[in-house]
Amino acid sequence: MLLHGERWRAAYSCHPGESRGRLHPERASPTRSEFQRDRDRIIHSTAFRRLTHKTQVFIHHEGDHFRTRLTHTLEVSQIARALTRSLGLDEDLAEAVALSHDLGHTPFGHTGEDALDACLGPFGGFDHNAQALRIVTRLERRYAAYDGLNLAFETLEGLVKHNGPLLGPDGQPTGRYEERGVPLAILEFEAAYPLGLGSHASAEAQAAAIADDIAYNAHDIDDGLRAGILDAEELRSVPFLEELLQEVDAVAPGLDAPRRTHELTRRVITRFVEDVLAESATRIQELAPATVEDIRQATRPMVGFSTAMAEADRSLKAFLFPKLYKHPRLMSVRQDAETIVRDLFSRLMREPSLLPGDWCHDLEGASESRLARRVSDYIAGMTDRYAIHEHRRLFPTTPDLRIA
Repeated sequence: MLLHGERWRAAYSCHPGESRGRLHPERASPTRSEFQRDRDRIIHSTAFRRLTHKTQVFIHHEGDHFRTRLTHTLEVSQIARALTRSLGLDEDLAEAVALSHDLGHTPFGHTGEDALDACLGPFGGFDHNAQALRIVTRLERRYAAYDGLNLAFETLEGLVKHNGPLLGPDGQPTGRYEERGVPLAILEFEAAYPLGLGSHASAEAQAAAIADDIAYNAHDIDDGLRAGILDAEELRSVPFLEELLQEVDAVAPGLDAPRRTHELTRRVITRFVEDVLAESATRIQELAPATVEDIRQATRPMVGFSTAMAEADRSLKAFLFPKLYKHPRLMSVRQDAETIVRDLFSRLMREPSLLPGDWCHDLEGASESRLARRVSDYIAGMTDRYAIHEHRRLFPTTPDLRIA
């Protein structure tokens, strides 16, 4: 019988009392589990606060109701907790992974990342997952005993393996790293504190990763309709959305646009969540894992979409890519945002003395590669509005970044 405050936990879940520990050993807390401590450290970090002024799809001054990186992160966290609660997993670990998964994003969303990646091309490029690891292991400076947040192994594992294993069975980079290799920041940390780059992360981390997909599928539709860039009738070209729209119109005909949009997006989330729960239960039953290690060593993720829902996910993304992310009204803003990032990088590389405070500390005689990474860390940590502010300080003219 479960005591008050306890709940069922699957044998293959990550138990905080059995954590592999931290890079810098610490005394256990008498009031919080290891994963609860990680969650709290992430929420109180400077990098987490900055997410409130970082772009998801729409620049912050386009309106107060569009998602930012912070509100997206909170939605991912909610979905991840819902999934893990139903699957008998550790909700606190899933929440910690979800809350940290976008810490490494630059200002101006993926546009900023692409621009910074191009600037860092000669120096290994830029990757937001690797940047998130740098933030939680090096760049956050809050504690007397160490740099970073000193998160538990399981949280770091989930952060680094957000998109699955980084290495294939042959030890070669796989997935998104197949062509360019695993980022140096990850390899350096792996050498000091191995995370097992060739295996899957825990089921909790897998739940956080798929919650990310579910959240932005739903809220990008919502934001796109709110901005007038997407047309509600265009959505019917996606069979998955057509089915949901028919259901909304049958249950509540004649709804005003905002209510109809919400009824659609809540159904998008519900369908994806219900599918993940059913499919994951089937996969887990087939594998019959006894421990979290069985989850890590499985040949495929244990938390995922069914074949039919994976196709719905692909068709939805295929629709959103040209209709929303590549819409001419957004592309003009993205070009201006790219200009801001490139200008800042170029100027600070030429004149590192313009870096504020501790950022220019110990750079005298530094190699070009070391300087580039320092400048990259500085720019990547900027919010949208701070990047605009800095560009105005350093350049005579600055793009307006408003959707026409």
